[in-house]
Amino acid sequence: MTCAARGIHSVVCIKQVPDSAQIRVHPVTNTIMRQGVPTIINPYDLFALEEALRLRDDYGGTVTVLSMGPPIAEEALRRALGIGADAAVLITDRRFAGSDTLATSFALSKALAKIAEDRPIDIVFTGKQTIDGDTAQVGPGIARRMGLNQLTYVAAIDALDPAKGEITVRRRSEGGVQVLRSKLPCLITMLEETNTLRRGSIQDMLRAARAEIVTWSAEEAGIVDPMQCGLRGSPTVVKRVFAPQPRADRAEMVAVEGKSPSEIGEAILDLVFAEAPKLEADLATRFK
Repeated sequence: MTCAARGIHSVVCIKQVPDSAQIRVHPVTNTIMRQGVPTIINPYDLFALEEALRLRDDYGGTVTVLSMGPPIAEEALRRALGIGADAAVLITDRRFAGSDTLATSFALSKALAKIAEDRPIDIVFTGKQTIDGDTAQVGPGIARRMGLNQLTYVAAIDALDPAKGEITVRRRSEGGVQVLRSKLPCLITMLEETNTLRRGSIQDMLRAARAEIVTWSAEEAGIVDPMQCGLRGSPTVVKRVFAPQPRADRAEMVAVEGKSPSEIGEAILDLVFAEAPKLEADLATRFK
């Protein structure tokens, strides 16, 4: 059955993360102090969820949310259901502890493959990155493992043709904006501030409160070799976590009274180039 007939099935990968505004680093051990820190859905993932919900509203279909984490991550999945997602899957296992991006993308790709056994997946959505890791590697890692076209740093979805199985997006790049067309299935990582998250209806919130969260262990998620999960499957080693030292430099004051906007701009640039003389040369070369 084509996606035009059955609607678009989107799976949104979300992560429950500590609220970065309240994270502290232990002054002696230099480790993150998570005790007593509230958890939230990774903010970038919310833009991905909203985009998946918009596609469902326009073309029909289903939105499934998927997360890997401890049992408490069920709270994030219920919130996603309360916003409007249709189904939720949590993969949780002690052997996932300590997973880096390589092991995380492996476990999530296995869970996605199992979800697809029941209903083919048209689009996998992720946020561009997570606020606790900031690597932006898990989405592309999933795409590579599953053989999906990957559309990263997407700022907008311009068109979707379910009959042809094609999607057109705008992608932000260093040189400007790229317009890309891809065949489905594909993986999309959404940028921040690309949409406005809806508020869930009362019906969605009530449904989320009593919904069954499908929970899989490593074996139930289709992971045959647990050595590829957790610390054993993670070549990345974190040597030290530390808080940045506060800067002691004082702000430079620019007198603006009686000056035009262009004169103020010139004065600010003079201060910037005095601190970074190479920047002035680089800009002159680029824009000459």
